[in-house]
Amino acid sequence: MNIKQAKEEIKNTVLAYLKKDADGEYQIPSIRQRPILLMGPPGIGKTQIMEQIARECKIGLVSYTITHHTRQSAVGLPFIKEEQFDGKTYSVTEYTMSEIIASVYRKQKETGLNEGILFIDEINCVSETLAPTMLQFLQCKMFGNQAVPKGWIIVAAGNPPEYNKSVRDFDMVTLDRLRRLDIEADFSVWKEYARKQHLNAAILSYLELRPNNFYKVEADVEGLQFVTARGWEDLSNLMDVYEELQIPVGEEIVHEFLRHEDVAEDVAAYFDLYKKYQDDYGIPEILAGNVKPQVYARIEAAAFDERFSVVSLLLDGLSECFHAYAKEANLTDSWFAFLKQYCAALKDAEQDRKASKYNEIYKTFLKAEEEHYEQEKKADLLTKEQIHEKEAFLSLLKKGTPASGLDAKESFTYAKEGFDAQKEKLAAAEEKAAFALEHALDFMENAFGDSQEMVMFVTELTIGAETAKYLAEHTCERYLKYKEELLVGTKKAQLLSELARD
Repeated sequence: MNIKQAKEEIKNTVLAYLKKDADGEYQIPSIRQRPILLMGPPGIGKTQIMEQIARECKIGLVSYTITHHTRQSAVGLPFIKEEQFDGKTYSVTEYTMSEIIASVYRKQKETGLNEGILFIDEINCVSETLAPTMLQFLQCKMFGNQAVPKGWIIVAAGNPPEYNKSVRDFDMVTLDRLRRLDIEADFSVWKEYARKQHLNAAILSYLELRPNNFYKVEADVEGLQFVTARGWEDLSNLMDVYEELQIPVGEEIVHEFLRHEDVAEDVAAYFDLYKKYQDDYGIPEILAGNVKPQVYARIEAAAFDERFSVVSLLLDGLSECFHAYAKEANLTDSWFAFLKQYCAALKDAEQDRKASKYNEIYKTFLKAEEEHYEQEKKADLLTKEQIHEKEAFLSLLKKGTPASGLDAKESFTYAKEGFDAQKEKLAAAEEKAAFALEHALDFMENAFGDSQEMVMFVTELTIGAETAKYLAEHTCERYLKYKEELLVGTKKAQLLSELARD
Protein backbone atom coordinates (compact mmCIF):
# COMPACT_ATOMS: atom_id res chain seq x y z
CA MET A 1 0.00 0.00 0.00
CA ASN A 2 1.04 3.64 -0.29
CA ILE A 3 1.62 6.05 2.59
CA LYS A 4 -1.83 7.64 2.21
CA GLN A 5 -3.55 4.27 2.54
CA ALA A 6 -1.37 3.45 5.54
CA LYS A 7 -2.33 6.74 7.18
CA GLU A 8 -6.03 6.02 6.66
CA GLU A 9 -5.66 2.52 8.09
CA ILE A 10 -3.79 3.76 11.18
CA LYS A 11 -6.31 6.55 11.69
CA ASN A 12 -9.18 4.05 11.54
CA THR A 13 -7.30 1.87 14.02
CA VAL A 14 -6.89 4.80 16.41
CA LEU A 15 -10.63 5.49 16.26
CA ALA A 16 -11.42 1.82 16.87
CA TYR A 17 -8.90 1.26 19.68
CA LEU A 18 -9.99 4.41 21.54
CA LYS A 19 -13.74 3.76 21.26
CA LYS A 20 -15.31 3.19 24.66
CA ASP A 21 -18.46 1.39 25.74
CA ALA A 22 -21.24 2.72 27.97
CA ASP A 23 -19.16 1.96 31.09
CA GLY A 24 -16.21 4.02 29.84
CA GLU A 25 -14.07 0.96 29.06
CA TYR A 26 -12.27 0.48 25.76
CA GLN A 27 -14.40 -1.78 23.56
CA ILE A 28 -11.26 -3.53 22.31
CA PRO A 29 -9.29 -4.39 25.47
CA SER A 30 -5.63 -3.43 25.59
CA ILE A 31 -4.44 -7.04 25.24
CA ARG A 32 -6.30 -7.28 21.90
CA GLN A 33 -5.07 -3.93 20.58
CA ARG A 34 -2.34 -5.22 18.33
CA PRO A 35 0.58 -2.84 17.72
CA ILE A 36 0.93 -1.69 14.12
CA LEU A 37 4.22 -2.36 12.33
CA LEU A 38 4.97 -0.17 9.31
CA MET A 39 7.54 -1.70 7.01
CA GLY A 40 8.83 0.36 4.13
CA PRO A 41 11.81 2.13 2.58
CA PRO A 42 13.41 5.03 4.50
CA GLY A 43 12.37 8.62 3.96
CA ILE A 44 8.84 8.09 2.59
CA GLY A 45 7.01 9.87 5.41
CA LYS A 46 6.30 7.30 8.13
CA THR A 47 7.01 9.80 10.91
CA GLN A 48 5.14 12.56 9.08
CA ILE A 49 1.88 10.63 8.99
CA MET A 50 2.13 9.96 12.74
CA GLU A 51 2.21 13.72 13.35
CA GLN A 52 -0.73 14.24 10.97
CA ILE A 53 -2.82 11.50 12.60
CA ALA A 54 -2.16 12.84 16.10
CA ARG A 55 -3.25 16.35 15.06
CA GLU A 56 -6.33 15.19 13.19
CA CYS A 57 -7.44 12.88 16.02
CA LYS A 58 -6.51 15.45 18.71
CA ILE A 59 -4.36 12.97 20.63
CA GLY A 60 -0.80 12.98 21.92
CA LEU A 61 2.29 11.69 20.15
CA VAL A 62 5.51 10.43 21.69
CA SER A 63 8.12 9.51 19.09
CA TYR A 64 11.42 7.67 19.54
CA THR A 65 14.08 6.32 17.23
CA ILE A 66 15.01 3.21 19.14
CA THR A 67 18.53 2.87 17.68
CA HIS A 68 19.50 5.91 19.76
CA HIS A 69 18.73 4.04 22.99
CA THR A 70 20.58 1.65 25.23
CA ARG A 71 18.98 -1.12 27.20
CA GLN A 72 19.17 1.03 30.34
CA SER A 73 17.31 4.00 28.85
CA ALA A 74 14.61 1.74 27.40
CA VAL A 75 14.17 -0.59 30.37
CA GLY A 76 15.34 1.59 33.27
CA LEU A 77 18.20 1.32 35.75
CA PRO A 78 18.32 -1.46 38.37
CA PHE A 79 18.10 -0.76 42.09
CA ILE A 80 17.87 -2.96 45.20
CA LYS A 81 14.61 -3.18 47.12
CA GLU A 82 14.00 -5.20 50.28
CA GLU A 83 10.93 -7.45 50.46
CA GLN A 84 9.72 -10.06 52.94
CA PHE A 85 8.76 -13.59 51.94
CA ASP A 86 7.79 -16.27 54.52
CA GLY A 87 9.01 -14.03 57.32
CA LYS A 88 12.45 -13.48 55.79
CA THR A 89 13.85 -10.28 54.24
CA TYR A 90 15.34 -10.51 50.76
CA SER A 91 17.10 -8.01 48.50
CA VAL A 92 15.23 -7.86 45.20
CA THR A 93 16.30 -6.15 41.96
CA GLU A 94 13.79 -3.62 40.68
CA TYR A 95 14.04 -1.12 37.84
CA THR A 96 13.45 2.59 37.59
CA MET A 97 10.83 3.72 35.13
CA SER A 98 11.81 3.44 31.48
CA GLU A 99 12.69 6.76 29.87
CA ILE A 100 10.22 5.96 27.08
CA ILE A 101 7.34 5.16 29.46
CA ALA A 102 8.19 8.26 31.52
CA SER A 103 7.94 10.35 28.33
CA VAL A 104 4.38 9.15 27.81
CA TYR A 105 3.37 10.18 31.33
CA ARG A 106 5.22 13.47 30.89
CA LYS A 107 3.30 14.13 27.68
CA GLN A 108 0.04 13.51 29.52
CA LYS A 109 1.03 15.89 32.28
CA GLU A 110 2.15 18.67 29.92
CA THR A 111 -0.76 18.53 27.47
CA GLY A 112 -3.67 17.02 29.37
CA LEU A 113 -4.00 14.42 26.60
CA ASN A 114 -4.41 10.98 28.18
CA GLU A 115 -4.64 9.15 24.87
CA GLY A 116 -2.14 9.05 22.06
CA ILE A 117 0.34 7.20 19.88
CA LEU A 118 3.68 5.83 21.05
CA PHE A 119 5.73 5.67 17.86
CA ILE A 120 8.97 3.67 17.81
CA ASP A 121 11.03 4.06 14.63
CA GLU A 122 13.72 1.69 13.27
CA ILE A 123 12.47 -1.01 15.61
CA ASN A 124 14.09 -3.84 13.67
CA CYS A 125 17.55 -2.21 13.77
CA VAL A 126 18.17 -2.50 17.51
CA SER A 127 21.38 -3.78 19.04
CA GLU A 128 21.85 -7.34 20.26
CA THR A 129 21.36 -6.32 23.89
CA LEU A 130 18.16 -4.40 23.18
CA ALA A 131 16.50 -6.98 20.90
CA PRO A 132 14.81 -8.98 23.72
CA THR A 133 13.44 -5.73 25.16
CA MET A 134 11.85 -4.82 21.83
CA LEU A 135 10.29 -8.26 21.53
CA GLN A 136 8.85 -7.88 25.03
CA PHE A 137 7.57 -4.43 24.12
CA LEU A 138 5.76 -5.64 20.99
CA GLN A 139 4.42 -8.79 22.62
CA CYS A 140 3.46 -7.44 26.06
CA LYS A 141 3.38 -3.63 25.58
CA MET A 142 5.93 -3.22 28.37
CA PHE A 143 9.41 -1.78 28.82
CA GLY A 144 11.01 -3.59 31.73
CA ASN A 145 8.33 -3.95 34.40
CA GLN A 146 6.29 -0.90 33.31
CA ALA A 147 3.40 -1.13 30.88
CA VAL A 148 2.48 1.43 28.28
CA PRO A 149 -0.45 3.43 29.77
CA LYS A 150 -3.96 2.51 28.63
CA GLY A 151 -5.19 4.70 25.80
CA TRP A 152 -1.78 4.81 24.12
CA ILE A 153 -1.56 2.95 20.83
CA ILE A 154 1.74 1.44 19.75
CA VAL A 155 2.95 2.02 16.21
CA ALA A 156 6.40 0.82 15.20
CA ALA A 157 8.29 1.30 11.94
CA GLY A 158 11.16 -0.49 10.30
CA ASN A 159 13.09 -0.76 7.05
CA PRO A 160 13.25 -3.92 4.91
CA PRO A 161 16.67 -5.65 4.80
CA GLU A 162 17.46 -4.40 1.30
CA TYR A 163 17.71 -0.85 2.72
CA ASN A 164 19.52 -1.62 5.95
CA LYS A 165 21.98 -4.45 6.57
CA SER A 166 21.52 -4.33 10.35
CA VAL A 167 17.82 -5.23 10.42
CA ARG A 168 16.62 -8.15 12.54
CA ASP A 169 13.85 -10.57 11.64
CA PHE A 170 10.87 -10.95 13.96
CA ASP A 171 9.89 -14.46 15.00
CA MET A 172 6.43 -15.92 14.44
CA VAL A 173 5.41 -15.35 18.08
CA THR A 174 6.00 -11.60 17.68
CA LEU A 175 4.51 -11.31 14.20
CA ASP A 176 1.38 -13.08 15.42
CA ARG A 177 0.81 -10.18 17.82
CA LEU A 178 1.25 -7.39 15.24
CA ARG A 179 -0.60 -5.78 12.37
CA ARG A 180 1.97 -5.40 9.61
CA LEU A 181 1.52 -2.77 6.89
CA ASP A 182 3.96 -2.89 3.97
CA ILE A 183 4.40 0.52 2.33
CA GLU A 184 5.84 1.53 -1.01
CA ALA A 185 6.88 4.94 -2.34
CA ASP A 186 4.17 6.55 -4.49
CA PHE A 187 4.79 9.90 -6.19
CA SER A 188 1.12 10.68 -6.87
CA VAL A 189 0.32 10.40 -3.16
CA TRP A 190 3.40 12.37 -2.10
CA LYS A 191 2.53 15.08 -4.65
CA GLU A 192 -0.80 15.64 -2.90
CA TYR A 193 1.03 16.12 0.39
CA ALA A 194 3.68 18.32 -1.24
CA ARG A 195 1.04 20.67 -2.62
CA LYS A 196 -0.56 21.10 0.79
CA GLN A 197 2.85 21.87 2.28
CA HIS A 198 3.57 24.33 -0.56
CA LEU A 199 6.84 22.67 -1.50
CA ASN A 200 9.02 24.45 -4.02
CA ALA A 201 7.28 24.61 -7.40
CA ALA A 202 10.46 23.81 -9.34
CA ILE A 203 10.72 20.46 -7.56
CA LEU A 204 7.10 19.55 -8.25
CA SER A 205 7.46 20.58 -11.88
CA TYR A 206 10.59 18.47 -12.30
CA LEU A 207 8.97 15.42 -10.73
CA GLU A 208 5.91 15.75 -12.93
CA LEU A 209 8.28 15.41 -15.88
CA ARG A 210 10.51 12.75 -14.27
CA PRO A 211 8.29 10.81 -11.83
CA ASN A 212 10.63 7.81 -12.00
CA ASN A 213 13.26 9.89 -10.21
CA PHE A 214 11.06 10.49 -7.19
CA TYR A 215 12.42 7.52 -5.24
CA LYS A 216 15.53 5.57 -6.20
CA VAL A 217 17.85 3.21 -4.39
CA GLU A 218 20.65 1.77 -6.53
CA ALA A 219 23.95 0.08 -5.74
CA ASP A 220 26.93 0.42 -8.05
CA VAL A 221 30.72 0.10 -7.82
CA GLU A 222 30.90 3.45 -6.00
CA GLY A 223 28.40 2.40 -3.35
CA LEU A 224 24.73 3.11 -2.64
CA GLN A 225 23.04 5.94 -4.55
CA PHE A 226 19.59 7.04 -3.44
CA VAL A 227 16.83 9.63 -3.66
CA THR A 228 14.05 9.73 -1.06
CA ALA A 229 10.90 11.74 -0.37
CA ARG A 230 12.60 13.18 2.70
CA GLY A 231 15.43 14.43 0.49
CA TRP A 232 13.04 16.31 -1.81
CA GLU A 233 11.23 17.98 1.10
CA ASP A 234 14.43 19.01 2.88
CA LEU A 235 15.85 20.36 -0.39
CA SER A 236 12.63 22.33 -0.91
CA ASN A 237 12.91 23.98 2.51
CA LEU A 238 16.49 25.05 1.81
CA MET A 239 15.64 26.30 -1.68
CA ASP A 240 12.85 28.54 -0.37
CA VAL A 241 15.22 30.24 2.06
CA TYR A 242 18.06 30.41 -0.48
CA GLU A 243 15.71 32.13 -2.94
CA GLU A 244 14.86 34.76 -0.33
CA LEU A 245 18.58 35.28 0.30
CA GLN A 246 19.27 35.24 -3.47
CA ILE A 247 21.73 32.36 -3.07
CA PRO A 248 21.95 30.05 -6.11
CA VAL A 249 21.24 26.33 -5.72
CA GLY A 250 23.83 24.44 -7.77
CA GLU A 251 24.45 20.77 -8.44
CA GLU A 252 26.67 20.29 -5.38
CA ILE A 253 23.92 21.53 -3.06
CA VAL A 254 21.31 19.39 -4.80
CA HIS A 255 23.57 16.35 -4.42
CA GLU A 256 23.78 16.93 -0.67
CA PHE A 257 20.06 16.07 -0.49
CA LEU A 258 19.62 13.78 -3.52
CA ARG A 259 22.39 11.24 -3.13
CA HIS A 260 22.22 10.03 -6.73
CA GLU A 261 24.74 11.60 -9.08
CA ASP A 262 22.74 11.37 -12.32
CA VAL A 263 19.50 12.57 -10.72
CA ALA A 264 21.23 15.46 -8.93
CA GLU A 265 22.86 16.57 -12.19
CA ASP A 266 19.54 16.38 -14.06
CA VAL A 267 17.67 18.26 -11.30
CA ALA A 268 20.24 21.07 -11.12
CA ALA A 269 20.09 21.53 -14.90
CA TYR A 270 16.30 21.65 -14.80
CA PHE A 271 16.30 24.22 -11.97
CA ASP A 272 18.43 26.51 -14.15
CA LEU A 273 15.97 26.16 -17.02
CA TYR A 274 12.98 26.62 -14.74
CA LYS A 275 14.41 29.88 -13.41
CA LYS A 276 15.09 31.02 -16.96
CA TYR A 277 11.50 30.24 -18.03
CA GLN A 278 10.27 32.11 -14.96
CA ASP A 279 12.18 35.22 -15.99
CA ASP A 280 11.55 34.93 -19.75
CA TYR A 281 7.80 34.30 -19.70
CA GLY A 282 6.84 36.78 -16.97
CA ILE A 283 4.18 34.78 -15.14
CA PRO A 284 3.03 37.73 -12.96
CA GLU A 285 2.37 39.72 -16.15
CA ILE A 286 0.40 36.82 -17.65
CA LEU A 287 -1.77 36.57 -14.52
CA ALA A 288 -2.29 40.34 -14.65
CA GLY A 289 -3.46 40.06 -18.28
CA ASN A 290 -0.37 41.69 -19.80
CA VAL A 291 1.09 39.00 -22.03
CA LYS A 292 4.06 40.01 -24.18
CA PRO A 293 3.36 39.27 -27.88
CA GLN A 294 6.63 37.35 -28.31
CA VAL A 295 5.59 34.90 -25.59
CA TYR A 296 3.03 33.19 -27.84
CA ALA A 297 5.55 32.82 -30.66
CA ARG A 298 8.07 31.29 -28.29
CA ILE A 299 5.64 28.86 -26.68
CA GLU A 300 4.47 27.65 -30.10
CA ALA A 301 8.03 26.71 -31.06
CA ALA A 302 8.97 25.32 -27.63
CA ALA A 303 9.69 21.67 -26.85
CA PHE A 304 7.36 19.68 -24.61
CA ASP A 305 9.48 20.11 -21.46
CA GLU A 306 9.46 23.90 -21.83
CA ARG A 307 5.71 24.03 -22.49
CA PHE A 308 5.10 21.76 -19.53
CA SER A 309 7.29 23.94 -17.30
CA VAL A 310 5.44 27.10 -18.30
CA VAL A 311 2.12 25.49 -17.33
CA SER A 312 3.67 24.51 -13.99
CA LEU A 313 4.83 28.09 -13.44
CA LEU A 314 1.36 29.37 -14.27
CA LEU A 315 -0.24 26.93 -11.84
CA ASP A 316 2.24 27.94 -9.15
CA GLY A 317 1.35 31.61 -9.62
CA LEU A 318 -2.35 30.78 -9.39
CA SER A 319 -1.71 28.65 -6.32
CA GLU A 320 -0.23 31.67 -4.54
CA CYS A 321 -3.41 33.66 -5.29
CA PHE A 322 -5.69 30.87 -4.07
CA HIS A 323 -3.58 30.34 -0.96
CA ALA A 324 -3.73 34.05 -0.13
CA TYR A 325 -7.50 33.95 -0.56
CA ALA A 326 -7.80 30.81 1.61
CA LYS A 327 -5.85 32.49 4.45
CA GLU A 328 -8.11 35.56 4.36
CA ALA A 329 -11.22 33.35 4.17
CA ASN A 330 -10.13 31.29 7.19
CA LEU A 331 -9.44 34.43 9.21
CA THR A 332 -12.78 35.95 8.20
CA ASP A 333 -14.69 32.79 9.14
CA SER A 334 -13.00 32.57 12.55
CA TRP A 335 -13.67 36.24 13.25
CA PHE A 336 -17.31 35.93 12.18
CA ALA A 337 -17.84 32.98 14.52
CA PHE A 338 -16.30 34.94 17.41
CA LEU A 339 -18.47 38.01 16.77
CA LYS A 340 -21.60 35.89 16.39
CA GLN A 341 -20.93 34.39 19.82
CA TYR A 342 -20.26 37.84 21.29
CA CYS A 343 -23.43 39.28 19.74
CA ALA A 344 -25.57 36.54 21.28
CA ALA A 345 -23.98 37.14 24.69
CA LEU A 346 -24.64 40.89 24.40
CA LYS A 347 -28.32 40.28 23.79
CA ASP A 348 -28.50 38.04 26.86
CA ALA A 349 -26.66 40.66 28.93
CA GLU A 350 -29.02 43.41 27.75
CA GLN A 351 -31.98 41.41 28.97
CA ASP A 352 -30.26 40.93 32.33
CA ARG A 353 -29.36 44.66 32.38
CA LYS A 354 -25.63 44.09 32.84
CA ALA A 355 -24.69 47.22 30.88
CA SER A 356 -21.37 47.76 32.63
CA LYS A 357 -20.14 44.28 31.70
CA TYR A 358 -20.23 44.46 27.89
CA ASN A 359 -16.47 44.83 27.48
CA GLU A 360 -15.89 42.18 30.17
CA ILE A 361 -17.95 39.74 28.14
CA TYR A 362 -15.64 40.37 25.17
CA LYS A 363 -12.56 39.85 27.33
CA THR A 364 -14.01 36.55 28.62
CA PHE A 365 -14.45 35.23 25.08
CA LEU A 366 -10.99 36.50 24.12
CA LYS A 367 -9.42 34.74 27.09
CA ALA A 368 -11.19 31.49 26.12
CA GLU A 369 -9.76 31.80 22.59
CA GLU A 370 -6.26 32.40 23.99
CA GLU A 371 -6.48 29.45 26.40
CA HIS A 372 -7.74 27.14 23.66
CA TYR A 373 -4.87 28.22 21.40
CA GLU A 374 -2.25 27.68 24.13
CA GLN A 375 -3.66 24.23 24.88
CA GLU A 376 -3.55 23.18 21.22
CA LYS A 377 -0.07 24.62 20.77
CA LYS A 378 1.25 22.87 23.88
CA ALA A 379 -0.21 19.59 22.70
CA ASP A 380 1.48 19.94 19.26
CA LEU A 381 -1.89 19.88 17.54
CA LEU A 382 -1.12 22.85 15.27
CA THR A 383 1.13 23.18 12.26
CA LYS A 384 3.59 26.07 11.99
CA GLU A 385 1.29 27.89 9.58
CA GLN A 386 -1.74 27.37 11.84
CA ILE A 387 0.23 28.84 14.75
CA HIS A 388 1.00 31.98 12.73
CA GLU A 389 -2.64 32.29 11.65
CA LYS A 390 -3.96 31.82 15.20
CA GLU A 391 -1.55 34.38 16.63
CA ALA A 392 -2.50 36.92 13.96
CA PHE A 393 -6.19 36.31 14.71
CA LEU A 394 -5.71 36.77 18.46
CA SER A 395 -3.75 39.97 17.88
CA LEU A 396 -6.65 41.38 15.84
CA LEU A 397 -9.17 40.35 18.49
CA LYS A 398 -7.17 42.18 21.17
CA LYS A 399 -7.21 45.36 19.08
CA GLY A 400 -10.99 45.07 18.85
CA THR A 401 -11.59 44.99 22.61
CA PRO A 402 -14.37 47.54 23.38
CA ALA A 403 -13.74 50.21 26.02
CA SER A 404 -15.68 50.11 29.27
CA GLY A 405 -18.78 52.28 29.59
CA LEU A 406 -20.10 51.62 26.06
CA ASP A 407 -23.60 50.26 25.63
CA ALA A 408 -24.26 46.95 23.87
CA LYS A 409 -24.66 48.45 20.40
CA GLU A 410 -21.58 50.65 20.73
CA SER A 411 -19.53 47.73 22.08
CA PHE A 412 -20.44 45.49 19.17
CA THR A 413 -19.86 48.28 16.62
CA TYR A 414 -16.38 48.85 18.02
CA ALA A 415 -15.57 45.12 18.07
CA LYS A 416 -16.81 44.80 14.48
CA GLU A 417 -14.67 47.59 12.97
CA GLY A 418 -11.67 45.35 12.37
CA PHE A 419 -13.90 42.63 10.95
CA ASP A 420 -15.36 45.05 8.40
CA ALA A 421 -11.82 45.89 7.26
CA GLN A 422 -11.05 42.16 7.07
CA LYS A 423 -14.06 41.60 4.81
CA GLU A 424 -12.62 44.19 2.43
CA LYS A 425 -9.27 42.35 2.43
CA LEU A 426 -11.09 39.11 1.68
CA ALA A 427 -12.99 40.72 -1.19
CA ALA A 428 -9.71 42.06 -2.63
CA ALA A 429 -8.05 38.62 -2.40
CA GLU A 430 -11.12 37.04 -3.98
CA GLU A 431 -11.10 39.53 -6.85
CA LYS A 432 -7.37 39.05 -7.43
CA ALA A 433 -7.77 35.26 -7.56
CA ALA A 434 -10.74 35.53 -9.94
CA PHE A 435 -8.89 37.88 -12.32
CA ALA A 436 -5.75 35.73 -12.20
CA LEU A 437 -7.76 32.62 -13.07
CA GLU A 438 -9.48 34.34 -16.01
CA HIS A 439 -6.18 35.69 -17.34
CA ALA A 440 -4.56 32.27 -16.93
CA LEU A 441 -7.38 30.70 -18.93
CA ASP A 442 -6.98 33.40 -21.60
CA PHE A 443 -3.30 32.52 -21.90
CA MET A 444 -3.91 28.77 -21.93
CA GLU A 445 -6.53 29.09 -24.69
CA ASN A 446 -4.35 31.32 -26.86
CA ALA A 447 -1.15 29.36 -26.26
CA PHE A 448 -2.36 25.76 -26.19
CA GLY A 449 -6.06 25.40 -27.06
CA ASP A 450 -7.61 22.01 -26.28
CA SER A 451 -4.21 20.36 -25.94
CA GLN A 452 -2.58 17.99 -23.49
CA GLU A 453 -1.20 21.06 -21.71
CA MET A 454 -4.77 22.25 -21.13
CA VAL A 455 -5.63 18.79 -19.77
CA MET A 456 -2.77 19.10 -17.30
CA PHE A 457 -3.82 22.64 -16.35
CA VAL A 458 -7.47 21.75 -15.70
CA THR A 459 -6.53 18.52 -13.90
CA GLU A 460 -4.21 20.32 -11.50
CA LEU A 461 -6.89 22.95 -10.78
CA THR A 462 -9.37 20.18 -10.07
CA ILE A 463 -7.25 18.14 -7.66
CA GLY A 464 -5.46 20.92 -5.79
CA ALA A 465 -6.98 21.30 -2.31
CA GLU A 466 -7.13 25.11 -2.16
CA THR A 467 -7.93 25.59 -5.85
CA ALA A 468 -10.69 22.98 -5.72
CA LYS A 469 -12.20 24.69 -2.65
CA TYR A 470 -12.12 28.07 -4.37
CA LEU A 471 -13.67 26.70 -7.56
CA ALA A 472 -16.39 24.93 -5.57
CA GLU A 473 -17.36 28.28 -3.98
CA HIS A 474 -16.87 30.53 -7.05
CA THR A 475 -18.34 29.60 -10.41
CA CYS A 476 -15.98 29.88 -13.37
CA GLU A 477 -17.85 28.94 -16.54
CA ARG A 478 -14.75 28.39 -18.68
CA TYR A 479 -13.17 26.11 -16.09
CA LEU A 480 -16.37 24.05 -15.89
CA LYS A 481 -16.50 23.88 -19.70
CA TYR A 482 -12.95 22.53 -19.97
CA LYS A 483 -13.45 20.20 -17.04
CA GLU A 484 -16.50 18.73 -18.74
CA GLU A 485 -14.85 18.46 -22.16
CA LEU A 486 -11.37 17.31 -21.19
CA LEU A 487 -11.80 15.33 -17.99
CA VAL A 488 -14.92 13.32 -18.75
CA GLY A 489 -15.27 10.20 -20.85
CA THR A 490 -13.26 9.05 -23.83
CA LYS A 491 -11.64 12.38 -24.70
CA LYS A 492 -10.01 12.49 -21.29
CA ALA A 493 -8.64 8.96 -21.71
CA GLN A 494 -7.38 9.75 -25.21
CA LEU A 495 -5.59 12.96 -24.23
CA LEU A 496 -4.09 11.46 -21.10
CA SER A 497 -2.85 8.56 -23.17
CA GLU A 498 -1.15 10.99 -25.60
CA LEU A 499 0.42 12.81 -22.66
CA ALA A 500 1.78 9.52 -21.29
CA ARG A 501 3.28 8.59 -24.67
CA ASP A 502 5.12 11.91 -24.89
